[in-house]
Amino acid sequence: MRKVIVISVFALVLIDAAGSQPKRIESQFRIGRLKYSGGGDWYNDPSGEVNLLNFAKQYTGIDVDPQYEFTEISDDKFFSYPFIFMTGHGGILFSDYEVQRLRTYLEHGGFLYADDDYGMDKAFRREIKKVFPEENLVELPFSYGLYHCVFDFPNGVPKTHEHNGKPPQGFGIFYKGRLVVYYTYESNPSDGWADPDVHKDPEEKRQEALRFGTNLLFWVLTQ
Repeated sequence: MRKVIVISVFALVLIDAAGSQPKRIESQFRIGRLKYSGGGDWYNDPSGEVNLLNFAKQYTGIDVDPQYEFTEISDDKFFSYPFIFMTGHGGILFSDYEVQRLRTYLEHGGFLYADDDYGMDKAFRREIKKVFPEENLVELPFSYGLYHCVFDFPNGVPKTHEHNGKPPQGFGIFYKGRLVVYYTYESNPSDGWADPDVHKDPEEKRQEALRFGTNLLFWVLTQ
């Protein structure tokens, strides 16, 4: 099922550190790839975000900036991204400063999507607990709106790659009723966003992953 939706993105203005002069004005939806410490390959599959943004524009009319851009939590431009994406296969380590700054970002309208690319589960759960020590990652029910807002996913997050063969799961952290962190485990939809020759996934799996990613973008924009 697909719903025809056209939405616009509010302009984001990044003020430079020296004063009040606008450094950059953004009117298009962008994704910031999170560069983090700890040894994980945060940079893999750079074609993923580009393909997802183009797909979302085609099917929803979202005004997007289809580029691969990476950012660090300490960057001045970090707060200009409405959607931060992180993935990888290994370690993650947030400094105390990054923990505080990431929480501030999430409490003030930001969103973090983390996709376990096989091997980052333990590290991600440990580090995100530093950001929200009073909250737990909770599995979202299949009825949750994210799974039905543009394309219908009656069984929740799709399973793009086998990994350990476990059922795919989607977890969230909420702040004042808003989903601020979403984490996919044993599913890996972001691999399906990559160019076809990267993982050589069946085309139906790629399309499924791109549809799911479109739901994520739409959910962030409407919540």
